[in-house]
Amino acid sequence: MFPQFREENGMKVSSVPLSLANLEIQLAEILTPFGEQLPRPFPVLIDDFMNSLPDVFTQMLKDAEAIFAGDPAAKSLEEVVVAYPGFYGIAVFRIAHRFYQLKVPVFPRLLTELAHQFTGIDIHPGATIGDYFCIDHGTGVVVGETTVIGNRVKLYQGVTLGALSVVKDQASRKRHPTIEDNAVVYSNATILGGQTVIGHDSIVGGNVWLTSSVPPYSTVYHKSEIHLRNVGEGEDRS
Repeated sequence: MFPQFREENGMKVSSVPLSLANLEIQLAEILTPFGEQLPRPFPVLIDDFMNSLPDVFTQMLKDAEAIFAGDPAAKSLEEVVVAYPGFYGIAVFRIAHRFYQLKVPVFPRLLTELAHQFTGIDIHPGATIGDYFCIDHGTGVVVGETTVIGNRVKLYQGVTLGALSVVKDQASRKRHPTIEDNAVVYSNATILGGQTVIGHDSIVGGNVWLTSSVPPYSTVYHKSEIHLRNVGEGEDRS
């Protein structure tokens, strides 16, 4: 998707048409074994996917810009695209989500699990994620299937957007939270439940555990408690 950053490996912009043709052949090889499980003939699905690539690329570029703007350590957009695990995890999700929307079985999950192996970022391809999504660092991030994330949301490493329970008969329900526009969720926060909504422009601090909604412009912090002991006595003074 970003051949201008891969010229050192022999990839040039002029070779994009040939690469796309090869991609169509590879996709045909991947989808053919699914046969009757596909909702439509695989040539139609491949055409739909290829036609969606410009939009997917635009979303990826917005994500890269959000990561670049959100990380003072990032020196260039190129660095974000080629080296940042947060961008890699999101980029693979964008592609997998498109196959998920086309109702291709198994393959979308294989793609996001591949990104999970490389980055530690586990995003279900069914999640709905808006533009300018930023994941900082990323290791340990979990985003469940029915999660809804708005625009310009930022997650730090270790964040879990999960379900309150794993009961099988709730598979068709919204089980994961909604994070509205411009929210920031700091490291190791856990937000659970399909009815839980983090209002827009809110900040959820590190290590917070949330199972209920918070209104827009909220700030939620985990309160640390310090207990002092009398030296030599081992008694708690507070």
